[in-house]
Amino acid sequence: MAFLLRFSQSLGIRNKNDVTVRWANESKPSLGGIGFFVAFFFGTVAYSVIFNNENIFQNRQFVGLLTAGTISFIMGLADDAYNTRPFIKLFVQILCGIIFVYTNNVIELSEIGWLNSVITVVWVVGIMNSLNMLDNMDGITGTTVLFILISCLATNIILFDWNMNIWTLTMFIQIGATIGFLSYNIHPSKLFMGDAGSQFVGLFVSFFSIHELWNVGNNTQLNPLTGAAVTLIAFTPAIADTLTVVINRLRKGKSPMVGGKDHTTHHLVYSGLNDRQVWIVFLGIGLMATIVTVLAVVFAKMGNPWMAFFLTSYFFAVFFVLYRNTLIHKK
Repeated sequence: MAFLLRFSQSLGIRNKNDVTVRWANESKPSLGGIGFFVAFFFGTVAYSVIFNNENIFQNRQFVGLLTAGTISFIMGLADDAYNTRPFIKLFVQILCGIIFVYTNNVIELSEIGWLNSVITVVWVVGIMNSLNMLDNMDGITGTTVLFILISCLATNIILFDWNMNIWTLTMFIQIGATIGFLSYNIHPSKLFMGDAGSQFVGLFVSFFSIHELWNVGNNTQLNPLTGAAVTLIAFTPAIADTLTVVINRLRKGKSPMVGGKDHTTHHLVYSGLNDRQVWIVFLGIGLMATIVTVLAVVFAKMGNPWMAFFLTSYFFAVFFVLYRNTLIHKK
């Protein structure tokens, strides 16, 4: 990451004087997220060389992740450089979701195949946009992604015991890359994630949330909605923020897709916190979300799906507090 920072001082810096969407008005490199894709790519190469007896390129799901991940990264990189049109970004996000469906990484909530496919595509598009929207203040999106990935890894270990395979190794590598990025992105940051980062990590966590979290119910022979409950808990920071923004903008007759300084993070600043304290708040929310997710998965493995539904109360509690704060402490 230090190498990237040294040689990218003039890359990804656009809209220098645009302070409408960006919380910070400093001019900084916004290609920090390139480290996520580089780690993923070289991790793939290393795994294919070390475990050459296992041809990961015959693994249809992994090929889907590699293909969609590359496409999302290139699209984000183009957006950092040229500020691409929203329609193009949406098209690429939908394409990534379709690739997941085609390569059998699908949210299995019902016995209706086409409905599962639609839900999968909507989830991929939603998370890619959610994390992109959440990337509005130092350290917030990186910290959220970190705890989501830890939740996914912990779920894999709980349900399938410890097994070093392409999935666990890939999650380990991305967790390491995220920690490395955060060391430069926590306030006061030296670089931003950029769309190259937010689009790729959004795609990445949407994949592993499907692979590890959404299908918890099926993997434990319980109600498929058990996985939905587990996923909601793990994504508490991102979903609570996005839901709050959408509700408030619709109430004001504004488009949810237009940027602005009306996120839960911004309102925490309006309430009197500084940037670093806001990050600490989201650090705590993400940490607790992971702990509660692990508890829900443990109970699911024991054959108790009701605890997962009960534990979703954590999400609703966080959402209520953050949403209420936006009504009390306005800009």
